[in-house]
Amino acid sequence: MSTATLTRPETTAGRSTAVRDSLTMLRRNLKHMQRYPAMTVSILVMPLIFLLLFVYVFGGAIGTGTLGPGTDRGDYINYMVPGIIVMTATAGAVATAVSVCTDKTEGIINRFRTMSISRGAMLSGHVLGSTIQVTAVLTLITGVSLAIGFRPDASFVEWVAAAGLLIFLALGLSWLCAGMGMNAKTPESASNGPLPLTLLPLMGSSLVDPASMPVGLKWFAENQPFTPITETVRGLLMGSEIGNNGWIALLWCAALVLFGYWWALRAYNKTVTR
Repeated sequence: MSTATLTRPETTAGRSTAVRDSLTMLRRNLKHMQRYPAMTVSILVMPLIFLLLFVYVFGGAIGTGTLGPGTDRGDYINYMVPGIIVMTATAGAVATAVSVCTDKTEGIINRFRTMSISRGAMLSGHVLGSTIQVTAVLTLITGVSLAIGFRPDASFVEWVAAAGLLIFLALGLSWLCAGMGMNAKTPESASNGPLPLTLLPLMGSSLVDPASMPVGLKWFAENQPFTPITETVRGLLMGSEIGNNGWIALLWCAALVLFGYWWALRAYNKTVTR
């Protein structure tokens, strides 16, 4: 079978078919999530543990060191929760890489090669499904945060802006991890690739002020992608200064989407043309 038979012409009808094929793949992945909820639970567990741990175990001590003397646990909750929410957006990264790699290693992609479907629809289904999954977990974590004392003062528009940025981040990370999954040899190795992404928010301003860090680590914390994203979400929800962080956060998210999409589709094209 030639490569040309795997794709349709990029006409309006072809683009419409690509959207329809992607939605079909999205339904497939949503059914997988429904039948195997353990992965969704695993995405929820890590940020939930961090939330409860840093509120009830370390909150008093870290809050005083981060925000200064005279602050209480509630002040630190308001500082820390936006960072936990950003960490939650990274939690779905491992699941995306593993599910994409599983499809590749189990021969599902080879089956799709024999079908007249749009190239990349499988990847789009995984990415959209992961983004929806992370959005649901973000909603749950935000609800728990409000229940234990998080008190944002954001307007409706600011809530929408914060949610939009987080979904944009989840989309970018999903595409990046789809690329990791396509390039991994086994699902086990695919699960290791995204781990640095889940740890990077801890080395930023998610839980502590970078000003309290050693010089080298402070520079890294202030210039890595998750710090401007965290500061933007914190500013939108808590009314703190955003400055240039908003534009920088959007640029980082856009870079993740574009690079991840290119990398994942390039690896997929190599797979289907072998």
